[in-house]
Amino acid sequence: MKLKATLARATAGIALLLIIGATSYADEELDWNSLDASQQEVLAKFKDEWDSLPPARQERLARGADHWAGMTDEERKEARARFSDWSQLSAERRELIRERYDIYRSLPADEQKRIRENYRRYKHLNDERRRLVRERYRNMTPEQRQRARDRMRDRPRPTPRD
Repeated sequence: MKLKATLARATAGIALLLIIGATSYADEELDWNSLDASQQEVLAKFKDEWDSLPPARQERLARGADHWAGMTDEERKEARARFSDWSQLSAERRELIRERYDIYRSLPADEQKRIRENYRRYKHLNDERRRLVRERYRNMTPEQRQRARDRMRDRPRPTPRD
């Protein structure tokens, strides 16, 4: 159970990092000296190899350094924990998560919203109910799973309460 929680946190962390790191790709290199002092401090371990990094990576790192500088100590602590969880995953598991994230990002905004809402509802279930939902899903055939996903997508949504 702890592994699943760790994987869920890692997946959420990765999604967050990918969203934060998503940038338009730069066509030109960023000179190390063009970074401000706080960016250079955060990115100090990249100083010696900075000129050899692709421009797009330089841009993502610079934006990530800006984001890091704006985080509270608690947010930084949580980010470090997510990164630690991520780095402990196998290369195959990280690749699978990246592929699933790419698929998610390619979905229309309304579909992404539906997935987030379903995940939020799932996370609010008690442990026993979550276990039953997982067990029922595992016991389905691929065809039954697809029908269940289709029903979930097509079902009428309740109106929000004020």
